[in-house]
Amino acid sequence: MTLHIETPLLASGAMPVRPGQSVWLKMEALQPSGSFKLRGIGHACEQYALRGARRFLSSSGGNAGIAAAHAGRRLGIPVTVVVPETASSRARELIGREGAEIVVHGASFQEANALAQSMLGEHDAFIHPFDDPLLWEGHAGMIDEVAQAGLQPDAVVLSVGGGGLLCGVVEGLQRNGWDRVPVIAVETAGADSYARSLRAGTLLELPAITSIATSLGARKVSQQAAALARRHPVVPVVVSDREAVEACLRFMDDHRVVVEPACGASLALAYRGGEVLADYARVLVIVCGGVTATVEQLQRWGRDLP
Repeated sequence: MTLHIETPLLASGAMPVRPGQSVWLKMEALQPSGSFKLRGIGHACEQYALRGARRFLSSSGGNAGIAAAHAGRRLGIPVTVVVPETASSRARELIGREGAEIVVHGASFQEANALAQSMLGEHDAFIHPFDDPLLWEGHAGMIDEVAQAGLQPDAVVLSVGGGGLLCGVVEGLQRNGWDRVPVIAVETAGADSYARSLRAGTLLELPAITSIATSLGARKVSQQAAALARRHPVVPVVVSDREAVEACLRFMDDHRVVVEPACGASLALAYRGGEVLADYARVLVIVCGGVTATVEQLQRWGRDLP
């Protein structure tokens, strides 16, 4: 049994393309928990359950916490999710809806994560939001599905937060023999720790997250994500919050699916088209999803952002 589903791979006619170019969407927003996170987190939870875990501990006020709560409910294992004070009421509601215990602590993910780590008991398993090889192994399955569908992309566009999706996609590309397929790694300004780290040639930590795309709000990406850029082609791109939100609203009209600005970052690049994607005939966009933003909130951001 797997906790995730095989998601549709759709050809999109909504994004601007050059002659002979096509854009394909891997619809991870349709996972039962609402985001791609369920692939890796579900896989990790299954493995930890087989190793005897009697409780899962997660430190996320967003989609990772929701995925961990969902996985625990499905596996019949209790879950405690430590969320920072900045976690939205909607995120807390969705975590609670899955039956998990919620602990609110600290002003940032770092503080919530530290408390979660301190709570680990002998029979507990810690479910990291993005930095665990089991997560990357689970996320890689989405690329296996693309290969099984008969599509070999010339480039993959995805959003980067802590780097878990990036690590999983690169693992999937490499195990399918697509070592030279570049990954276009998109962030929003104010949550662009990966782009800054690649420019600097060293792993940097942002002093704060100033983007509304809080699901991209890792002040520092994983060491593995930084290391991958040295052995796999990765192209960092930064878009504005407004571009991300506008992409979410356009995508809602074009494909009738609601995603949050963290996902809208990669969609913004696809809608922008232009030189970054010009040389690739088959562009695969990972529609990573996210359920912490509502339609009303997206519309409000669309009105209020500069």
